[in-house]
Amino acid sequence: MSTSARDTHLADAIVVGGGIGGASLGYELASDRRVTLLEREKTLAFHTTGRSAALFLETYGNSTIRALTTASRDFLVDPPEAFRSELLTPRPLLQFAATGRGPALEAMHTDIKSLTPDAQLVSPGQAHTFFPPLRPELIDCALYEPHSMEVDVHALHQGFVRGLRERGGRVHTGAAVTSLERVDGQWHVATSNGTTHVAPLLVDAAGAWADVLGSMAGADPIGLVPMRRSVFMVAAPEGLDTSDLATLSDIDEKFYIKPEGAQLLCSPADETPTEPSDARPDELEIARAFDDIAEATTLTARHVRSSWAGLRSFVPDRTPVVGFDPNIEGLFWCAGQGGYGIQTCAALARVGAAIVRGQALPNDVAERGLHAADLAPDRPGLSIRAEH
Repeated sequence: MSTSARDTHLADAIVVGGGIGGASLGYELASDRRVTLLEREKTLAFHTTGRSAALFLETYGNSTIRALTTASRDFLVDPPEAFRSELLTPRPLLQFAATGRGPALEAMHTDIKSLTPDAQLVSPGQAHTFFPPLRPELIDCALYEPHSMEVDVHALHQGFVRGLRERGGRVHTGAAVTSLERVDGQWHVATSNGTTHVAPLLVDAAGAWADVLGSMAGADPIGLVPMRRSVFMVAAPEGLDTSDLATLSDIDEKFYIKPEGAQLLCSPADETPTEPSDARPDELEIARAFDDIAEATTLTARHVRSSWAGLRSFVPDRTPVVGFDPNIEGLFWCAGQGGYGIQTCAALARVGAAIVRGQALPNDVAERGLHAADLAPDRPGLSIRAEH
């Protein structure tokens, strides 16, 4: 690989991917090293981060996700100066169990109450007060999470990017990686804008394209599957006060409804495996969501004001992959955040930075029972040789 000296940029770490994963880890790494962030699109956070429903839910996900989420709260409540605005606003969560599904919700409550003691089981009548359109006669019970939050995703992401730059980091958009080569302990990363970036550490935070980038570096795939999720907006019914209305979710994730001013953000909670792409909403899934919403609630609106889709990328165990590749020197994975990237990013970035530096995990994360091995790319079940 040859290029002129003036088109070659040296760094200590090259982060590929400008979504929340790459921006947050780049920010943490930039405290003690030169960081370059590369983004293939002309704008950062184009595919997934910028299309997030933006909720902070401590009861969401498996035990690893919940540990990372709860360990992220303090940062999100009181962010560093670079963030310049509040990131969280209250928005309670109400998860309901349809008739016959009460035991499953009760078991979930038992599983989560040590980390989220404020989450409480409530009766159908109580659930109706938290979300008046819900039909109480059709549910067994509900789980009310009073301290869940809405996240200002733009402010959060921009805060990490601003902080990265303030720490001396460089951000390049419109810089798709065209080739990778490891030479004498250094990655040489050529980009579509004609520049080459050189660093000993390459961070794969390429979102839905993480396995594609990993393959370019010579790594085995981690089994990443991008999954499309559709979202649409409808008008809130006249007379419904949405200011303190809870977000509503079916425990079986048939749909969710999140108040957005005079509108309701709705989703069929679909997870359709797809290729990395600029995702488009699935009209059939949206139609299904209308039917499920009308069955569980008195909401009968059918006019879609707007719709979009994003990609949520998972590995088989639905847990992020953060750590050094076991076979490729200097390749660090930061991928597979799925639908949890926003709410876990603050803790996950600190964890990733600690692993890069060869340090122990932060105390607040370790106290929640998380180990670096839980996130490692060589943990059981992630190799391309494993069936999934």
